[in-house]
Amino acid sequence: MTDASQGTSSGLAAAPPTPRPAPPPPTSPTAAPAASAVPSHALPANQLFDQLARIEDKCSRIEDKYARSEALLSRVEDKVENAANRMNESARQSDVAALRTEMRGLAERTRRLPGTGALVLTAVITAILTVVLMVAVQRLNLDRLLPQRATIGSTAQ
Repeated sequence: MTDASQGTSSGLAAAPPTPRPAPPPPTSPTAAPAASAVPSHALPANQLFDQLARIEDKCSRIEDKYARSEALLSRVEDKVENAANRMNESARQSDVAALRTEMRGLAERTRRLPGTGALVLTAVITAILTVVLMVAVQRLNLDRLLPQRATIGSTAQ
């Protein structure tokens, strides 16, 4: 803690330090019973008001420090929240970038596949060649080269 006589960091003027009250004059042992009836630390009202003013000044400095600390913590909280938002946005961006890369790879693989026209043309050519070859086999009497089908239930001799 700071002493009441030190200056404040907020720029408020501190009350000038007042000298401490002098200790009460020593009393003789015979006057001790009479002195115990009256408080031995009776301070004049002026000194009590000065002491109260110093206490109030110290309380106001503590309140100022608390307000500054609270403002600082509020700014830190805002900065942490902004940083968390930026990190979340970065994570989303990296997820989107990974998804784009995956989609690009998938698009490249599908681009290399034959299109519908090529598949239909291949099917037509295959059908025509099959018919032509079957007709050639029948005309050239190459049926005997084809394996004979065994009839169901009959034995081959």
